Amino acid sequence: QLQLVESGGGLVQPGGSLRLSCTAPGFSLDRKAIAWFRQAPGKEREGVACISTRGDSTYYADSVKGRFTISRDNAKNTIFLQMNDLKPEDTAIYYCAAAGRFGSSWYRVRSYDYWGQGTQVTVSS
Repeated sequence: QLQLVESGGGLVQPGGSLRLSCTAPGFSLDRKAIAWFRQAPGKEREGVACISTRGDSTYYADSVKGRFTISRDNAKNTIFLQMNDLKPEDTAIYYCAAAGRFGSSWYRVRSYDYWGQGTQVTVSS
């Protein structure tokens, strides 16, 4: 059974950076498109970024373009989300999700079959 595990969250000041990681112990992710979602208190879960199986195509939410970068290292079975210039509105629980297909519906929660437990990111001074 595929289980996704996120790490790298924490407390950071506005303008700071964090790098999140997503892996799946005992399961290869190289045939899965992987996305990062986030959910703030009282808000719906929203897509942040998505990457294709080979890492050659990506999608980003408008709110994070130019600040966040999604990447993957299939040899290490890990997907990353580099977050720079963080803002208080980026505060949320961040989840990684896996899907068998990569496409324009990447931002839809229902496009994904597997989810991690999430990691908290708090941006505050």
